[in-house]
Amino acid sequence: MTPTILVAGATGNTGRSVVETLSKLLNNSDNTTLPDHQIVALTRSLTNPVAQHLTTLPRVQVLEQNWVDITADWLREHRVVRAFIASPPQPSQFAEESAFHLAALRAGVQYVVRISTTAANVRPDYPAYYPRQHWAIEALLSSPEFASLQWTSLQPNVFTNFYLAPAVELIKHFRKTGKQDTPLRLMASKDAPVGVIHPDDVGEFAAQLLVQKDPAVHNKAKYVLNGPEDVTGEQIVRMVEQHIGAQVENVVYKDLTFIDEMAAAAEAAGQSKSIILSIKHAPVTAWEGKCTAATTRREVLELAPPTRTVAGALEAMLGE
Repeated sequence: MTPTILVAGATGNTGRSVVETLSKLLNNSDNTTLPDHQIVALTRSLTNPVAQHLTTLPRVQVLEQNWVDITADWLREHRVVRAFIASPPQPSQFAEESAFHLAALRAGVQYVVRISTTAANVRPDYPAYYPRQHWAIEALLSSPEFASLQWTSLQPNVFTNFYLAPAVELIKHFRKTGKQDTPLRLMASKDAPVGVIHPDDVGEFAAQLLVQKDPAVHNKAKYVLNGPEDVTGEQIVRMVEQHIGAQVENVVYKDLTFIDEMAAAAEAAGQSKSIILSIKHAPVTAWEGKCTAATTRREVLELAPPTRTVAGALEAMLGE
């Protein structure tokens, strides 16, 4: 079997873009860096439309495999030499992702690119639970015991598809009914500029890292990624008004009621409600103006600069 680049969560928010970009880069006739490598893309369902799309790409093999069950033997069997992972921010994230990295270490995987979260939040004392998990994973990977496993942690800002979802919902509802039955509830504050980023931009940068001839220059790096421009909540409202041809009647900024719904669902499933409610602290740094496009790392701009604008992302989500 040829050497493999593993993409865990290939049908997820950033994984699809990683696979698509890797396929183009590896299949390029100018590729002399990793000429014999293939891509193994993991999915939990081969019937997933995205998984079926990925099977059509050159050098891509799609496997139905839950990444949390991957062992060192599995990695060796599939000759995995490099890997991408974007683990979901569940309370079990540290246990599951650290097990993956331990398996990679024992299997002799050379390089891992992982998705972290908003850089301003990744610290051991942050009130929201999941940035602490990312900090802990990065601390584990930085330990002497993991020295032989090279890694890069990507710290993207909030994703456009998540940030703009309420705006898309209101526009579609208005176009269908001509009514604004509910307020436009935005996680954004009215005035704070935030460099929201499209997940495809993150995936493309991750793929570029994975095909570097020598990833040592990026080893232990923590790269902040933002979109090419800032946007405020008020600017999102103006975009909505342009699309519906009317004034938005009722706006709620800094709305986090969706987290209450998440917490209620977690409690019903026997999980900790308070842990999920701690997510309400996550947007605070953005409201404080600490997550602007200007914080993007130079290496990102040099290797694969984000290009997708907020307006363009909104139009894509509307199918325009």
